[in-house]
Amino acid sequence: MVIAKAWVLKKHFDGFPKTSDFDMKTIELPNLKDGGEQKLLLESVFLSVDPYMRPYSRRVMKEGDIMIGTQVARIIESKNPAFAVGAFVVGDKGWRTHFISDGKDLQLLPSNWPESLPKSLALGTVGMPGLTAYFGLLEVCKMKPGETVLVNAAAGAVGSVVGQLAKIGGCKVVGCAGSDDKVAYLKNIGFDEAFNYKTVKSLDEALHKASPDGYDCFFDNVGGEFASVAINQMKKYGRIAVCGAISQYNESVPQKGPYVQIPMIFKELQMEGFIVSRWSNRREEGLQALLKWVIEGKVKCHEQVTEGFENMPMAFIGMLKGENTGKAVVKV
Repeated sequence: MVIAKAWVLKKHFDGFPKTSDFDMKTIELPNLKDGGEQKLLLESVFLSVDPYMRPYSRRVMKEGDIMIGTQVARIIESKNPAFAVGAFVVGDKGWRTHFISDGKDLQLLPSNWPESLPKSLALGTVGMPGLTAYFGLLEVCKMKPGETVLVNAAAGAVGSVVGQLAKIGGCKVVGCAGSDDKVAYLKNIGFDEAFNYKTVKSLDEALHKASPDGYDCFFDNVGGEFASVAINQMKKYGRIAVCGAISQYNESVPQKGPYVQIPMIFKELQMEGFIVSRWSNRREEGLQALLKWVIEGKVKCHEQVTEGFENMPMAFIGMLKGENTGKAVVKV
């Protein structure tokens, strides 16, 4: 008999999430039985906190549900020959310390995962955020060597990978972030230009200075005012991948314009929103490419690790406030 801890959504978020919006519960898990469908017992080792959880919580959750999210988990009991005890998997089982599964919704870490590589990267650079960068750049932005790529929230889990993949692809990369330390981090991982959007006098001027000729590709994680300004800096036939809108997730009152139609018409821009699950049939391709670049040192990884399952809400809130550099994860 295992007692699992789980964080539930006590109250739907109104504006910025608060610790009082969450409640920790204990769940008694049944013993595994021979011949039944519930053939695996797992313990979470690392849990992910991601921006998407904020808007998705309203769309897919009821109050009292276990918070959505992904974990790297270790198999501690198995009655399924396809999953050995001690193996690590990625699961989408929400904020909980232990869970039971039939294995159908679990993905083993790649068999060529080096022992020296942190397993937590399967939640970041070699996981969903990395795949988001990979497919967003290749399939939506359709970047080409010699082009200029702009990415905002560039020091985050997705943005930091976008910039490095764009450099691998032969592009000039401009990134912005919300602190001088993050700007230094971007320069350290190879961004050609980077600036602190909170301290520049004019965002328009800062974008123009970083790339006077404009931008071929814009990988947008932020939306809102930044996107409204950046769209005017796009080159003719530019492509914009709309990945996130973190500037708007916690708004109690929706933001209003400016609007995108005029620059889109005269610059003949392509603007496309996407969710990475569109390319789930190519997941293995993306993971192997990312893993190879990480092993070769071409893509550098940075994680903000919070210790302790009890600190899940604070890690989530801190991530939404931009306190993390790279991927925010919680070590159980």
